[in-house]
Amino acid sequence: MAAIPAGQHAHWSSRFGFLMAAIGSSVGLGNFWRFPYTAGENGGAAFVVIYLICVLLIGLPILMAELAVGRYGQKSSIGSVQKVAADNASSPNWGVVGLFGMLGGILVLCFYSVVAGWVSAYVFKMFSGELSGQSPEAVAAAFGAFSGDSYQVLAWHSVFAVLTVFVVSRGVTGGIEKAASILMPIFFIMLLGMVGYAVVAGDIGAAVSYLFAVDLSEVRPQTFLAAVGQAFFSIGVGSGIMITYGSYLDKNANIGQSSAIIAFSDTGVAIIAGLAIFPFVFAFTALEPNAGPALFFQALPAAFAAMPGGNLVGGLFFTLALIAALTSSISLLQAVVAWAEENSGWSRTTIACTFGGFIWLVGAGVAFSGDFLDLLDFLSGSILLPGAGLLMAIFLGWFVDAKITRAQLSHASPFLFGFFRLSLRVIAPIALTAILVLGLDDKFGWGLSAMLFGA
Repeated sequence: MAAIPAGQHAHWSSRFGFLMAAIGSSVGLGNFWRFPYTAGENGGAAFVVIYLICVLLIGLPILMAELAVGRYGQKSSIGSVQKVAADNASSPNWGVVGLFGMLGGILVLCFYSVVAGWVSAYVFKMFSGELSGQSPEAVAAAFGAFSGDSYQVLAWHSVFAVLTVFVVSRGVTGGIEKAASILMPIFFIMLLGMVGYAVVAGDIGAAVSYLFAVDLSEVRPQTFLAAVGQAFFSIGVGSGIMITYGSYLDKNANIGQSSAIIAFSDTGVAIIAGLAIFPFVFAFTALEPNAGPALFFQALPAAFAAMPGGNLVGGLFFTLALIAALTSSISLLQAVVAWAEENSGWSRTTIACTFGGFIWLVGAGVAFSGDFLDLLDFLSGSILLPGAGLLMAIFLGWFVDAKITRAQLSHASPFLFGFFRLSLRVIAPIALTAILVLGLDDKFGWGLSAMLFGA
C-alpha cells in the first residue's frame, strides 16, 4: 500500500475491507432487536414491504450522499462537510451537519454499550445453561433481576466498552478493517446456520406467513412513520459514520454500487434475522411477536430454554448479536476519534481511551438509571440524528452545486443520479421532518399524532 501523505486519512486496503466495515457498521442490534418488534408492532409483512420502499427512497440516497461528502472532503465528518461547503462558496457553519451526527453517535454509543453489555451477559447465560428448562415467567423474572442489578450491568458495559476502544485504537486498517473482515464473514455464516436450524426446529411456516403475507388492512399512517424511522436508523446514516468511512475511499470506488450493497445487506440481515427469531417464538412460546423489546431478552431466551439444545442455540444467537453490536460500536467511536485526530496532536490510542472513558462514564449513569437511557435515546434518536440527516439532504440537495456530487457519483446513470437528487431535495426532507416533528410531539405531548392519525 502506498504511503499516506502527512495529515491525510488512511485508506481502506481493499474494497472487501471497506464493505465489511460499512456493512458491519449498519448491521447492529437494531437488526435483531428493533426490526423484529417494530415489524411485529406494525403489521408484519405490510411493514416489511413499506420498509423496503423507504430504504430505496430515503436510506440509500442519504447513504450515497454521506459517502460522497466523505470521499470529497478526505476528513472527519465535520471537516468533510466544511470542505464541501468551502469549495462551494457556502458557509463553514454547514459543519453543524457533521457535528449533529457525531454528537448523536456519541450519545447512542453511551447507552448502546450498556445494551450490548446485556447481550454479552446473555451469551454466557445461554452457553452455561443457566436458563435451561425454566418457564417463560422465570426467564422474564431473571432478566428483570439482571437488568435491575446496576453493578452487574456496569461490569458488562465496562467489558464491552474496553473491547470497542481496543479495536479502534489499533487504527483504520489494522483495527477496524481487520476486525470487520474477520467478524462479518463469521457473522453471515452463523446467521444462515441459525435460519437453517429455525427451519428444522421452529415453526418456519408461521414465521414466513407473518413476515411475507401482505395484509393491507394492517397498514396505518403510523406504519409509514415507523418504516421511515427504521430505514433511516438501521442503515446508520445521520451519525457521521458513513462520512468518516467515505473519507477512506479511493477516488475510483463506485459509491452508488457500494451504497446499494451496504443498504440491502443491512435490509437482508434484518429480514433474515426475523426468519431466525420468529420460528422459535411461534414454536416455543405463547408470547406475541409484537412483544416489544421483551421479545429479545425474554421471549427468545424463553424459547431457547424450552427447546432441546437451547443453551447452544441461544448462545450462538446472542454471539451473533454481540458481533453486530461490536462492529457498530466501533464505527460510532471511530467517527469522533477521526475528528479528534484531525484537530489535536494526541495519539490515536490516547484519543480512543479518552472518548472511551467519557462514553463509559455516561454509560455508567445509564446502568444506574433507566430514565437517563430514555433521555439519551430521545436526544439522539429524535433530535440529533434525524436533524443531521435532514440538514445533509438540504445541504447537498439545495445548496451544493450538483457538479460536485455528480463528480463523486460518476458511475451512476443519469436516471440514478436524477433519483438521488429528487430524494435529497424533496422526499428525504419531508420524511425526516416528519420524524423530527412527531418525535418531539411524542415527547412533549402536543397532540399532533392524535390530530393526524386519530390515536
